[in-house]
Amino acid sequence: MTAKWKLEGTYFEACNCDAACPCVFLSAPTTGDCTVFIGWHIDKGMSGAVTLDGLNVARAIYTPGHMLEVPWTAALYLDDTANEAQTDALTRIFTGTLGGSPSKLASHIVTDLGVRSLPIKYVANGKKRSVSIPNVADVEIAAIVGQGEGDVTISGHPLCVAPGYPAVASRSSHFVYADHGMSWDINEKTGFFSPFSYAGP
Repeated sequence: MTAKWKLEGTYFEACNCDAACPCVFLSAPTTGDCTVFIGWHIDKGMSGAVTLDGLNVARAIYTPGHMLEVPWTAALYLDDTANEAQTDALTRIFTGTLGGSPSKLASHIVTDLGVRSLPIKYVANGKKRSVSIPNVADVEIAAIVGQGEGDVTISGHPLCVAPGYPAVASRSSHFVYADHGMSWDINEKTGFFSPFSYAGP
């Protein structure tokens, strides 16, 4: 019997598309391919008896075209402060083995570059979100200022990392990633952030 699991926290993503990213509306990326980095911070989480509070997870994804028409290449990064049981639970959740929203994301991955446990620093500071992984990634986004100094949000878009929550449209101040033979150095491109809540089975 599969243990029940639940995660709640905040997430953000950054990619190489011009704002607003057409991929989330199931159109082709603006540059012909798509490079995406996603970070999650778990405020509260459990998988069976394993507590996952306070841990961070990240994914790097590359697609050589329309995200629903081509296979994805992806790498998974887990917080190195997690113990063996926590690492196993996060791996099973974010590789889609235990179902829920992460399984929908994982279902597109054909080339799996594996899982690395590394120091992951996730910062949520007002309208900014960032993740840094030493010698791998340094990514920061900031919310786009909308009417009346409010947020610009989109809801219910079909390629959604955090279903059920309006995504705050953002722009990257920097987006640097280098691992598995891939190297990206991008700024002033699309980002989104929001709370997330996943559960299964």
